[in-house]
Amino acid sequence: MLSLAKISKRLARVKRHKRVRKDISGSSERPRLCIFRSLKHIYAQVIDDRKGITLVSLSTLNPEIRGKEKYQGNIKAAEMLGSLLAKKLEEKGIKKVVFDRGGYLYHGRVKAVAENTRKGKIVF
Repeated sequence: MLSLAKISKRLARVKRHKRVRKDISGSSERPRLCIFRSLKHIYAQVIDDRKGITLVSLSTLNPEIRGKEKYQGNIKAAEMLGSLLAKKLEEKGIKKVVFDRGGYLYHGRVKAVAENTRKGKIVF
């Protein structure tokens, strides 16, 4: 059973996410890079909101990342996810994205994904 503190923390994140999503939207020229974080894994999707389709979807569950790191919920795995995401976006011909951090603070795993995606020459 969830404690009241965990429920309010989760609701605060959802409120932040909704507030940010009012202003952020992805298009075919500049799709939205959406991050979701769980305790064990981190997930990233690149979405064209106008068409309602997901262009690229990766997570630390992918075989390219899963075998290299013992635990997929840490910063090293998030860095690998960012690098792999940049390669996949380059293959699709996507050079610019809008970053949607999902209501999470910009530090730790979320920052690691963003910074390593930028190192792969993807513009936010």
